[in-house]
Amino acid sequence: MTEIGGSDRDHIQSLERGFAVLLAFDEQRPNPTLAELATVTGYSRPAVRRILLTLQSLGYVENQGVRWALTPRVLSIGQHYTASHSMPDIAQPHLVRLAEKTGESASLATLDRDEVVYIARVATRRIMSINVSPGTRVPAHATSMGRVLLAWENHQRIERYLTETGLVPCTPHTITDHDQFRRSLDRVRRQGWSLVSEELEEGLISVAAPVRDHTGIVVAALASSTSSGRSTPGHLEKAVVPLALETADAISNDLGYRGPSAASIANTPPARDGFY
Repeated sequence: MTEIGGSDRDHIQSLERGFAVLLAFDEQRPNPTLAELATVTGYSRPAVRRILLTLQSLGYVENQGVRWALTPRVLSIGQHYTASHSMPDIAQPHLVRLAEKTGESASLATLDRDEVVYIARVATRRIMSINVSPGTRVPAHATSMGRVLLAWENHQRIERYLTETGLVPCTPHTITDHDQFRRSLDRVRRQGWSLVSEELEEGLISVAAPVRDHTGIVVAALASSTSSGRSTPGHLEKAVVPLALETADAISNDLGYRGPSAASIANTPPARDGFY
């Protein structure tokens, strides 16, 4: 489990278990039984029953005979995030302009533990088989946004990702060698942007650039995505990377960042080794 600070004495196990049960509701299990939830979470049936009854009393789940379902009240959790984090609202008009200039989808995402989470998106064409919308999670290592977000993490965080999460292959093109992956992150830091081709899904190509807050910390990644049927990595590097860097700078400036721009620190990368 990723450390979030504090000691074991600060850890509330019952709260952790409550969220584990909530997160067990997904597309594969929209209406699970108590037994199914126990299997997925690894908790005993009596423990899951107590958690469900507590969540029911709070209005987050409802009983449907032998099955359970989430209620619309769970949406309020995401609404509280949106209300307290202005970044998606700030980014949205910039994403719209980027999508208009490129004719391709534009996204903004953050890193949540070991996954990339979309927090804003403007879609122009359907380019992924998965349904991408705010809240969608994808593996960090196989995406351009994930490479950007991991590239500016500290060494310990990257090594923990490699050890605990691993480089699970999503396609035959996914980088799975640890040393090769470390080199790819070094490259992203040097050049100031990332390009990933067909590592998350065959046919999907994307470029990403870092978004910084007022302190200069990379807090999000902006991406433009297309398909191999409409473009090539070389074309994206030449035509789209400058637009992505410009857009990332605009969002960073709106967040209060006044340091060197992403566009100014991006340099021409060395001869390609086939990975971005």
